[in-house]
Amino acid sequence: MTHSPITRRHSLLALAGLTALVAAPHGFAAARPHVEVWKSPSCGCCKDWITHLEANGFEVTAFDTGNTDVRAQLGMPQQYGSCHTARVGGYALEGHVPAREVHRLLKEKPSAVGLAVPAMPVGSPGMDGPEYGSRKDPYDVLLVQRDGKASVYQAYR
Repeated sequence: MTHSPITRRHSLLALAGLTALVAAPHGFAAARPHVEVWKSPSCGCCKDWITHLEANGFEVTAFDTGNTDVRAQLGMPQQYGSCHTARVGGYALEGHVPAREVHRLLKEKPSAVGLAVPAMPVGSPGMDGPEYGSRKDPYDVLLVQRDGKASVYQAYR
């Protein structure tokens, strides 16, 4: 029995679909978490942080507008401010938060405003380019609570 080109094509598509079902549990492809970032249009370290997120499994939409208003809207206290503000999964991200900690946040789902890396520590993602040499300053990723208090979520030394 010979198969028509249409039947053969449908068989191949069915096989491809079966392969996708085997490769992705429950037949769904793993979605990349979506991050929205508000930053200055001329900030190079913000662009480097976005590249870091994308390289670590995030889909990013950037807005070249100031982040101060968004920071306030998301409930992130000004004292934890940095050069960019982001939102992911209902959480605020402030500054150069490593993708590793963002993944952890989304997995653990703590009751909090989000994560912050205040200021712009050299060696943090986006602040680690060749222009900084091999310099790495110690810094903390803070878990910021709704009352404005924060605790160390992860220390980088």
